Amino acid sequence: MSDSTTPSPSPVVVEVWLDLQCPDCFRALDDVRALREKYGERVDVQQRHFPLEKHKHAYAAAQAAEEAAEQGKGWPYVEALLARTAELGDRGEPVLLEVASELGLDAEEFDTALIDGRHLLTVDADQAEGKAIKVTGTPTYVVGGERLDGGQSQDGLRERVEEITDRLLAG
Repeated sequence: MSDSTTPSPSPVVVEVWLDLQCPDCFRALDDVRALREKYGERVDVQQRHFPLEKHKHAYAAAQAAEEAAEQGKGWPYVEALLARTAELGDRGEPVLLEVASELGLDAEEFDTALIDGRHLLTVDADQAEGKAIKVTGTPTYVVGGERLDGGQSQDGLRERVEEITDRLLAG
């Protein structure tokens, strides 16, 4: 996703590979918030797309998140949508437009973006890169070239991300 948590390049990048219909990814938001709070602008937390086939609406959700980023609210959209993973699973794409409206985004433009597929290449590129670095589940973190798979278990994951980040920041 083109939306970043810092205004300028940071020395450490934490990539978080998410499926926006994944309940585990919603739980991982607490870790993401904690990382942002602890490191501030010293760490750039970047959301990357890895929609899983088992989640019928995850691919459209990834495209919608790209449109939200284009409209200036990528992370707020991701967080709001992840809070509604069950509803997205039940009701599908109308939820994507509702979240956009609730955040004051142009829902009509969201609808158009989903129809015309303008963000397909971005989502496909993320997914291909994720496969290339052996992302298999979500959430998965990549910090300093190290891949940490939270799809199996999130126990101790934040501590491991912080350990790698601290080491990278220390130089």
